[in-house]
Amino acid sequence: MEAHTFLLQLFIILVAARVTGEVVAALGGPSVIGELLAGIIIGPSLMGWVEINDLIRLLAEIGVILLLFEVGLDTDMSKLIDAGKKSFIVAIGGFFSPFLVGFAVTHYLFNQSVLVSLFVGGTLTATSIGITVRTLADVRRQSSREGQITLGAAVLDDLMGVVLLAILYEFSVTGEINWINTAKVLAYISVFFLLAPVLAKLMSNVIDRLDQRIDNPGLIPVTIVSLVLFFAWIAHLFGAPELLGGFAAGLALSRRFFLPFGVAVHTKTAFAHKVKNQMKPIVQLFTPIFFVAVGLSLDLRQVDWGSWFFWSFSLVLLIVAIGTKFTGAMFISESFPRKVVIGMAMVPRGEVGLVFAGLGIAAGVFSNDIYTALIMVIVYTTLLSPFWIKLYYRQFGKYVRATVNIGKRKAAIKGRY
Repeated sequence: MEAHTFLLQLFIILVAARVTGEVVAALGGPSVIGELLAGIIIGPSLMGWVEINDLIRLLAEIGVILLLFEVGLDTDMSKLIDAGKKSFIVAIGGFFSPFLVGFAVTHYLFNQSVLVSLFVGGTLTATSIGITVRTLADVRRQSSREGQITLGAAVLDDLMGVVLLAILYEFSVTGEINWINTAKVLAYISVFFLLAPVLAKLMSNVIDRLDQRIDNPGLIPVTIVSLVLFFAWIAHLFGAPELLGGFAAGLALSRRFFLPFGVAVHTKTAFAHKVKNQMKPIVQLFTPIFFVAVGLSLDLRQVDWGSWFFWSFSLVLLIVAIGTKFTGAMFISESFPRKVVIGMAMVPRGEVGLVFAGLGIAAGVFSNDIYTALIMVIVYTTLLSPFWIKLYYRQFGKYVRATVNIGKRKAAIKGRY
């Protein structure tokens, strides 16, 4: 491809992503859905202005690495510990239930291969922390009891999802399911997660000291991006997807992370804020390219819209995607209205689900019909779940809040005697 052609395509991608993202955000939806729609509009599904190619894939790969860096940077392990046992139960139920049921219906009901079924189940495990946090913040319940339980569960869900993503990546590379190789990958990932944060922490201290001594506004973004890309390369050496390196680097540079044996290491708050603020424009430049690339990978013209398989598969996956996320919440000792809120808040797949789906199509695991069905499920759960949560609070919020007051009264009465 000639340089001027690629530059025009990149111009179209960035402008389309920004415009559609702003429109969807103005309507109250997440901007990532607008960026996905941009890919559908300018891609082969509609206008046909841009086709996915190696250069766009490379930029999208950098985008998803930086996206996972941002997810790691926003991850607070202390929230998971504070929420405790209930978050753990919600996360375990909300992770394994979608995975097992999604695998079962895909493999046994729709006769798909084991590898395809594993990828479908893996995609359904996702929970978007970003969408969940924003939705709870909109209804001013992010600091509530159900908010803390949900956020802790979402953090653990993401951590398990990253490990599962690495395993599925190994399956897609080898083209077969080899449990010996899987055990090796898990061992490598464990070593990587033990060593990478320590190394990143040491390097971040060096960057912090250099920043204090050198008056160069570009020092932090250049060195942090270099660090993230270096860790992505190391992750590949360990047999894991490159995006895992971005996640590990972000986790190590977050305000607090935990080393082995429970030793806590605190990152300077001022430096953590500076990293987040100076990296945000770079992340916001590259991550939309990834989401647009997901839309470009779709070809809606090739979908058999009259196919019984496509619609039945989409409907079943949607039911599984919504219903199974309530599993963990139903097993905790909370009031039923609060259980419902927690389950609803775990439903949005968002960018995390798109990462799974993107890996599946890039590896050649998904057919166009299956990929399109998954994207439709991700879009529905991401776009409409926040509206359902807000509507639920509007109708039944007094019952959710009332349980807090009842709990306080019981504690007060118990304290008197």
